[in-house]
Amino acid sequence: MAQAIAAKDVTLRELKQNFGLQISQDASFFDEWLNGFTPLSEEDHHLLDRVKANFLELMEDPPMLENTVKMVVLAPLLDLAGFYHKPFRIETETAIALEMKDEEAIIRGRIDVLVIKNQLWLLVIESKRSDFAVTRAIPQALAYMLSNTETVQPTFGMITNGNEFLFLKTSQNEYANSRLFSLVNPNNELYEVLQILKHLGSKICM
Repeated sequence: MAQAIAAKDVTLRELKQNFGLQISQDASFFDEWLNGFTPLSEEDHHLLDRVKANFLELMEDPPMLENTVKMVVLAPLLDLAGFYHKPFRIETETAIALEMKDEEAIIRGRIDVLVIKNQLWLLVIESKRSDFAVTRAIPQALAYMLSNTETVQPTFGMITNGNEFLFLKTSQNEYANSRLFSLVNPNNELYEVLQILKHLGSKICM
């Protein structure tokens, strides 16, 4: 019987060894987070400013737990990106199982939020408590994305702890990530995060 490994405990080294996963050296591999954005409306700016203000207010009494991150930050973003309406579908706590043949083990876990368009995964969103470093969740998110049986089109992911946001892309056995966006930075980087979400959604709908 294959050994079960929790997705949160998997490492990048294990993903590389078992699935041949490699970071792409091609600058154009993941350019969806860099360009092609539609300007946001004044209403979008106003709502995102409220989201940031709410987050900063709650951060005065840390830590902000995972469910609070989903409610205060993630839910408004998914709404503004249009992911609650057709042709998209939202699933939560979706179970995954990914076989690691070299180690005779199975990676098991539950995806926090999965946005689906005609069985093509748009975003595998992993949310963490506010004091959790987003970069620590990269292997977990990649494991979820690798479990996608749709191999023709790429899979996009986003990891957030409410403060930081990181986008990922996998295609075949390659992956790449965006820069790290943070609400601690000057201005409101939720503007760019929402533009990326909307851009990814529009590409999938083409």
